[in-house]
Amino acid sequence: MFGFSEQQISTFGLTFGLGAFMLYMLFIIGQLAWESKAGKFGTFVLFLGLGFGMVGFIAKYFIQWYFER
Repeated sequence: MFGFSEQQISTFGLTFGLGAFMLYMLFIIGQLAWESKAGKFGTFVLFLGLGFGMVGFIAKYFIQWYFER
């Protein structure tokens, strides 16, 4: 499609598309903390609990980068 291979399209989607989705998820978590008036500790707990899954994806990216060097 448009001169790109399937691998190039999926790599672009996984890096930039999922990265943009993760930023949007951080915005949603921040919005939840703001609307619930969670305070500093509550906001920290929300970001830790709800955002911890993103850490695994980011770690996977860096681990792959390290082994491909």
